[in-house]
This record gives sequence, C-alpha cells and structure tokens, in this order.
Amino acid sequence: MSRIARRFAKLKEEGRAGLVTFLMAGDPSREAFQRILAGLPGAGADLIEIGMPFSDPMADGPAIQAAGLRALKAGMTLKGTLELVREFRRGDDATPIVLMGYYNPIYRHGSEKFVADARDAGVDGLIIVDLPPEEDEELALPAMAGGLDFVRLTAPTTDEHRLPTVLRRASGFVYYVSITGITGTRSAAVASVETALERLRRFTDLPVAVGFGIKTPGQAAEVARHADAAVVGSALVQRIAEAAERGADPALTVLGDVRALAEGVRGARR
Repeated sequence: MSRIARRFAKLKEEGRAGLVTFLMAGDPSREAFQRILAGLPGAGADLIEIGMPFSDPMADGPAIQAAGLRALKAGMTLKGTLELVREFRRGDDATPIVLMGYYNPIYRHGSEKFVADARDAGVDGLIIVDLPPEEDEELALPAMAGGLDFVRLTAPTTDEHRLPTVLRRASGFVYYVSITGITGTRSAAVASVETALERLRRFTDLPVAVGFGIKTPGQAAEVARHADAAVVGSALVQRIAEAAERGADPALTVLGDVRALAEGVRGARR
C-alpha cells in the first residue's frame, strides 16, 4: 500500500478531508525551502506537492511562474529537487510527496532514470500537466511499473466521453482543476465543485482532490466538506514572495498560513 493510499485511508478513518500544499522546489532559496518543507507536516499538511521548476510553465499563473523563475535563478534543478525530497525523507517517512510539473525536464533526464531516481529519493507520485493519456508510454507506464502513482488532472471541460480515457490508468488520487484557465486567478463556485465531484465519482473510486483558486481557510473548508482533499498552491507561493520582499522569514510566514488552512480543513465536517 503506497504512502498516498495509506494517507487517504487514514483521512477516511478520521472522517475528514486532507490538506494538500503546493510549493516550488528551491523557492525562495534552497535553505529556506528546506525549512519550509520540513515544517509542513507539523503545520497540518497531509500531502505535499512539490513543483519542479521549468522555464515555460504554460498552465501556471503569475505567482507560480515567478516562483519557478526565482528557483531557477537560485540554481534549482530537477536533480536538486530530488535531493530535497531525499533530505526530507530522513526526518519524515510517512507524508506523501508528489512532484508536479512539465515533461521537458524529465525527458532530458531520461524517463526510466527519472522514475528510478525519484523512487529512490522517496517520491510517491507524479502530476505531469502536459502529458495526456495518449502519451502514457512516455512516462505514465514506466512510472507505475516503477512504483510511482500517476495522478491525473481533470477539469470542468473534461466531458463524460473523455473521462474514462483520462482516468483509465489514474492512481493515487484524481486532481480536479476546478476552473478553466491558469493557476491562482479565481475561485470556483462551491455548487459547481459539488456537481463535478458527483460526476467524477461515477467514473472512479479514487480520492478526489480539488485545487486551483483556493486561497483562504474558509474556501479550503468549503471544498473540504465535499472533496477528499483541498489543494492550496498559488496563495502559499505568493506569501513566500511577499515575505522575501519585505525581509521577513518565509518559513514562519507560510507555515503560519498552512496552520490556518489546516484548521479550516479539519473543522469543515464537524
């Protein structure tokens, strides 16, 4: 049983949704990111998504684009991202880690080598935003053969004819992108999320995490009443940028935000 499956099983036993946090590897610096990453589980993150910095992040909004550029300028690489996961695993062997990003850096690394290196570092799953199911042989099949979950993205525009194809080889959980467009721009109406979750659950038994546009503890709680997890990324990334600009400690800032988000998520179904 994978870490991801164990975590969602535990959440189900506890009768609550999970909080999934997204941060960009190496942002705003390697040292600061290490401290943030190490503190996330204690602050209430149930699963952690780590962005792999890439120079052409077409699905991301301004906040995550800027975070990726900061990380690249600070010297972060795909190899460095895996090293950060390896260091995290020395102190935490339970919290699931999912790498999220684009296929180009993985292609350059070599798909099979990447899968082996990621698994060895302690990665549990992948979300690759620019690889559709028709390209499963590129990475999804090697990833699953190598013991990594391959998390699929679905959106409001994914209709019932397309869903079976998208979800056929999904594993770990399904990530529902609640808006059309890029990350961090706006929030979906709760009613539309409820309808989408009902539809998705007709096609899969996997847990469903909802992301894109969740910024506040209240919004996270609204999603957590219906979804299996709420994903928060752009809001946290933006807070790191703001802290760095004013000379504050980004770890203290963002971990405080995660605690507030976790409180909202954990109290959502009471």
